[in-house]
This record gives sequence, C-alpha cells and structure tokens, in this order.
Amino acid sequence: MSHFDSFAVYDRIRDTRMIPVFYHPDPDTACRVVKSCYEGGVRAFEFTNRGDFADEVFSVLRRFTIKECPDLALGVGSVVDAPTASAYIMHGADFIVGPMFNPEVASLCNRHCIPYSPGCSTVTEVSDAQAAGCAICKVFPGDVLGPGFVKNIIAPMPWSRLMVTGGVDPSEENLSSWFKAGVFCVGMGSKLFPKDRIISSDWAYITESCRKALAIISRYATSSK
Repeated sequence: MSHFDSFAVYDRIRDTRMIPVFYHPDPDTACRVVKSCYEGGVRAFEFTNRGDFADEVFSVLRRFTIKECPDLALGVGSVVDAPTASAYIMHGADFIVGPMFNPEVASLCNRHCIPYSPGCSTVTEVSDAQAAGCAICKVFPGDVLGPGFVKNIIAPMPWSRLMVTGGVDPSEENLSSWFKAGVFCVGMGSKLFPKDRIISSDWAYITESCRKALAIISRYATSSK
C-alpha cells in the first residue's frame, strides 16, 4: 500500500518540480543515494525497474524511506505492463512511471488511486493519457524531442502537466530551457549521479547537487501551476 495518497504525491512534485531517477542493484547504495537526495531537499524519487530482483531492492528501499525519509514520495519507473505495476504497488509504490502509455497500467493505477505518468512522444499520446486520467505525462525521450516539443504541446493544450525525462542535466542553461518551455517538472538521472561519485560514496556531492538543482528550478518554475 502506498505511503501517501495521490494528492500528497502531487503536492510534493509541485513543490520541488524535480524527481531524481536512479537504479542500483545494491540496496544499501540505493538507500544512501535516496537519503542524500532527501537531505538536499528532494521530496519525490523514482527508483527504476531495470535489473534482476529490482522489486526486492525497492522493497528494502520503501521500508528505509518510511523511517529515514518520512516526507518522501517514493515511486517506481520503467514500468511497461500492469502485472509489474501491481507488484510494485503491493511493495508500497507511491506513484508509477513508464516509458510509454499503457491503458491497462492507467486503469490499474486509477483503481488504487496511484498517480501514473506514462511516457509520451506525440500530441495524441499525451491526449490519450490525459483521457485515461494521467495528470502528469512524461515527455520521453526529452533529448530527442527537445524543449520545442513541450512548448508546442502547451500552446493548444495549456492544461497539460508535462514531466521531461532524458537529456536533463543540473546546469542552469539546461534546466531553464525546459521550464521556460513550460514543463511542470523534470526527471533527472545519470547527470545527477555521476558513476564515479557513487563508486567513491561521495554522498555529500549528491546532496549538494540536488540542493543546487532545486535552487535553479525554483527560479524558473511557474509557481501558479
């Protein structure tokens, strides 16, 4: 069962506008990364379903965050089908993210009142996802579609809440370009967690990177959305 209801999840995303995206096969490393992000101000985090026994790592992480990061909404990404989504919901996922739109996942998440953000790369996909109850649609892959895609979606569909993932880095130039285009929030992965920093257990670097990225975002995000 999720730790937060959908309204609380959306509040955390709206307040910070950034969702770190991360996977690691070692539960202790995953917990340390999430804790470092939390200390940097992150309040919504996506653990990706990308490796063997990823659900078991997520289960450990879920228990850890309830105790150590009590204000954190913890979701799971790279979910492509309803059975996988169901498994993670049973493990306590607060939200579900996918690389594409799957109506069966949308129906399942709606039944459990779990936010679902599917990957969309066309106007029709965004519209179909919204019709299925997806409040935040993921623009993916962001580095291929670019800020212009976001801007051109927002123009005829100003009610859209878009999260871009892929091609996002913590620099002011990059973040400002996305928020000026009209994104609601960003998902950020490897650029926020350099591999060498993870290997060296430089958790302070991750905390500071999150803090700096959130400060940049706060200057460009539209507070009224």
